[in-house]
Amino acid sequence: MLYYLFEYLEKHYQIPGAGLFQFITFRAAIAVLFSLIIATAYGKRIILFLQRKQIGETVRDLGLDGQKQKAGTPTMGGLIIIIATLIPVLLFAKLDNIYIILLIVTTIWMGIIGFVDDYIKIFKKDKEGLKGRFKIMGQVVLGLIVGSTLYFHPQVTMKEANRTVITQNYTVVAQSGNEIKSTKTTVPFFKNNELDYSAFITWAGDGLQPYAWLIFIPIIIIIVTAVSNGANLTDGIDGLAAGTSAIIVFTLGIFAFVSGNIIFSDYLDIMFIPRAGELVVFIAAFLGALVGFLWYNAFPAQVFMGDTGSLTIGGIIAVIAIIVRKELLIPVLCGIFFAESISVMLQVGYFKYTKKKLGEGKRVFLMAPLHHHYQKKGYHESKIVTRFWIIGILLAIVCIVTLKVR
Repeated sequence: MLYYLFEYLEKHYQIPGAGLFQFITFRAAIAVLFSLIIATAYGKRIILFLQRKQIGETVRDLGLDGQKQKAGTPTMGGLIIIIATLIPVLLFAKLDNIYIILLIVTTIWMGIIGFVDDYIKIFKKDKEGLKGRFKIMGQVVLGLIVGSTLYFHPQVTMKEANRTVITQNYTVVAQSGNEIKSTKTTVPFFKNNELDYSAFITWAGDGLQPYAWLIFIPIIIIIVTAVSNGANLTDGIDGLAAGTSAIIVFTLGIFAFVSGNIIFSDYLDIMFIPRAGELVVFIAAFLGALVGFLWYNAFPAQVFMGDTGSLTIGGIIAVIAIIVRKELLIPVLCGIFFAESISVMLQVGYFKYTKKKLGEGKRVFLMAPLHHHYQKKGYHESKIVTRFWIIGILLAIVCIVTLKVR
């Protein structure tokens, strides 16, 4: 909203400094500072409110050190992340930008699903929370909204590469590429690093291009569901999900900045995505909210994010990665989420298999998700979290390097 106010003041009154709001970098800097202040200054008030309402974590006895001491710690702290993200975005972002609209919808939608899940756990005394099928249904609907918007909305485009043309007079002319609708995405580590999802259906026959959405939208649904669940599984010990997510979000901010800037995208020879630069403002606010939340969530945690936070974080990360056409990097960039999810699937799958074959279920890990395995081995959770952060940073660097290494 302030963007439009200062745009008006600059246009009609030429007020000194009002033009700064035209720069994405300036608005992103203000957004991250503002979100940090909200998360740290007002986060404490939210925590005290949760304590007064006795909105505390119910901890199951899993035989882990220090687990019982966490019982009663305020949960639903994801509200801090959501509030500290949305307020700066509403103030400093262009609210008519389709990508900003999509991320606001994602934040609110996933926040509601997570809130309902936490509400059932706390107030209905149901440890299982929202039934899995309803949670998945909500994620699928969001994926359907995101996929349909990205496929059909006219403002979701990419720009063809600049072309050099030699005229009849042998004059070299550089022609700017046109904005086009496309289902292309980036394939990391390869020289010709573009994959068109429509190719999965057009090979079956000519004239099937208009039906590419039959492939594109289900892929988006799978990605949104997988990443949001991965973030949810990672939220198990103090600071793990928030810190890991901050690393991922910072990396996506770099991708959004270069993909939405015609100069950097041309230099790096990557897709230029018009209007994607505005994502940087949202990402900055989201990053500030995560770091501010970590102030209270670091060991020993004063508040837990709950599913209100973890599902929202995963959904936002998935949608940003899809928008900047870097979703195929998710297994690397979100490697911690991926490892946590795989550990659960391996544990459950192997247990069921051995129980059927041997009559007695066996386990791959001492406990799943993976961070609990290391707790069982005697590692302090602070050491586990720090090492997972280090791995997350290494994975982020690998992803950034893909901008040039192909």
